[in-house]
Amino acid sequence: MTEFNLDNVKAAPSEDLITPENSVFLFVDHQPQMFFGVGSGDRQSIINGTVALAKAAKAFNVPTVLTTVAAQSFSGNLLPALRDVFPDDEIIDRTTMNAWEDQNVVDAIKATGRRKIVISGLWTEVCLVLPVLSALAQGYEIYVVADASGGVTAEAHEHALLRMVNAGAVPVTWLQILLELQRDWARGETYVAVTDIVKAHGGAYGLGLHYAGDFLGGHAG
Repeated sequence: MTEFNLDNVKAAPSEDLITPENSVFLFVDHQPQMFFGVGSGDRQSIINGTVALAKAAKAFNVPTVLTTVAAQSFSGNLLPALRDVFPDDEIIDRTTMNAWEDQNVVDAIKATGRRKIVISGLWTEVCLVLPVLSALAQGYEIYVVADASGGVTAEAHEHALLRMVNAGAVPVTWLQILLELQRDWARGETYVAVTDIVKAHGGAYGLGLHYAGDFLGGHAG
């Protein structure tokens, strides 16, 4: 049995954690026609999670790739609230259901030099699961943001998540990603941006921050 040397234990971040320096965010097909077909959960909640996730990427200056499928012929333009977060970023429109079969998407990810992909998309069982499995096969670490994604049915969403997890992907939520990027409330350069995102999108947690600011003068935690 290998002995565990307590002398080597020290306060330090794990390499497994997502940081602004080691990750890239990929948003797949957050478009009107795709939202129309979502039946796995409340669509407004998915929109909320998607926009919050986008704001997290923006706040920490994480490279972000936006992609759509058949925008002008079937699915419509990118979710306006998502576009508002990245008004000047290129949107890669595809014909392929699997974004990883579009060379422009793959090249955009490769150009970042990052190996951790934080991905969300519609629908979970098609346009999310396919690139996730493809990227995993090529050695990327994948974090699937479940509450910024949706499937045609609850079963389709759940089974697709299970398939991705069994292949090695890690299921996460948008709030988990946001707080993992921040990690230390003493990180003043992003403190205000993070708490603003929570206030706008974090439900009761966000309401608590408003209360703390109004009456207690407290900080997030």
